[in-house]
Amino acid sequence: MTLGVGLVGSAFMGRAHSQAWRSVAAFFDLPVTPVMAAIAGRDPVRTEAAARRLGWASSETDWRRLLERDDIHIIDICTPGDSHAEIAIAALDAGKHVICEKPLANTVEEAEAMAAAAAKAAQSGVRAMVAFNYRRVPAVALARRFVEQGRLGTIHHVRGQYLQDWIVDPAFPLVWRLQKDRAGSGALGDIGAHIIDTAQFVVGDLLAGVSGMTETFVKERPLAETSSGLTGGTTSAGTGPVTVDDAALFTGRFRGGALGSFEATRFASGRKNALRLEVNGSDGSLFFDFEAMNDLWFHDHTLPAAEGGFRRIIVTEADHPYAGAWWPPGHGLGYEHSFVHEVRDFLVAVAEGVDPPPSFADGLAVQQVLAAVEASAASDSRYVTVRDR
Repeated sequence: MTLGVGLVGSAFMGRAHSQAWRSVAAFFDLPVTPVMAAIAGRDPVRTEAAARRLGWASSETDWRRLLERDDIHIIDICTPGDSHAEIAIAALDAGKHVICEKPLANTVEEAEAMAAAAAKAAQSGVRAMVAFNYRRVPAVALARRFVEQGRLGTIHHVRGQYLQDWIVDPAFPLVWRLQKDRAGSGALGDIGAHIIDTAQFVVGDLLAGVSGMTETFVKERPLAETSSGLTGGTTSAGTGPVTVDDAALFTGRFRGGALGSFEATRFASGRKNALRLEVNGSDGSLFFDFEAMNDLWFHDHTLPAAEGGFRRIIVTEADHPYAGAWWPPGHGLGYEHSFVHEVRDFLVAVAEGVDPPPSFADGLAVQQVLAAVEASAASDSRYVTVRDR
């Protein structure tokens, strides 16, 4: 059986997802065959060029056209957050399976509507998944396996960080990710959502409440430059306000009693994509840093002290999650492979008639934490119960 895929968006995430759809059948035995039917974008010239470059059979200038096509069964949403709810709900109502980039929406209310639409569609066999790709990094999946196996015992502490430096320069332009009406929030929603989901996934528990603070360090940025016409040069279009956070810090308590501390910032000079997670338990600890993404560090606290300490596990063995589909041991994987694993798991779930994790309900749970952090930051860091803001 073949399933036609329609992708909405051709920028960074659109390219990453396109690579996944091109590659997945070459490395995994799949119960269904994905066909890259069409890509949708607003600019006809750019969208047609993207179709040729990225491997899509056709292009559309209106995402609604994808929902009308009988040869498309899956809608993959890679647009800014302000359009997620409209596209996803319409696609589910049209009977299309949906993958939607993170964070699920820009507000809790939008996420609730999306989760409700997904639950309703599931009754008719239509599936939906939110694209938290870091769950599919083999080392992160192995960390989850260790927790499930009880290797860490009772979880006491969880530390999550996502550190980047791409907007430290105040001359960096006012792109859509720095505008609240497009992105919903800044570092908190864009990269903080990842550490929330990764932490909750690995420890198998949800945050119950948080206390946080946010800050915008550069409050005005240059608008995108525009063409100056006949000269072919560019001119400054002035500046505009940054309406999202540059950094967010928060502490939290998990439902099971573990304490958590989280940091998301785009102002960590020298850090490019340092998603880090450390989990400390009664019987052991583990540590992961995406900038060394094939490594998982594990400490077995049940060993004698003379044999203790963190040891490095190179997560490339055939019996490690996902790794056996790729290269011989020691031949590391990269960022792009997490998206291949993502669409593989989605296709298997659709074929088996089950809901693929993380579900829209899982995406809503992350959205509720984001909202609680924002509410806390707006009220002098008071403790805010998740779902009870």
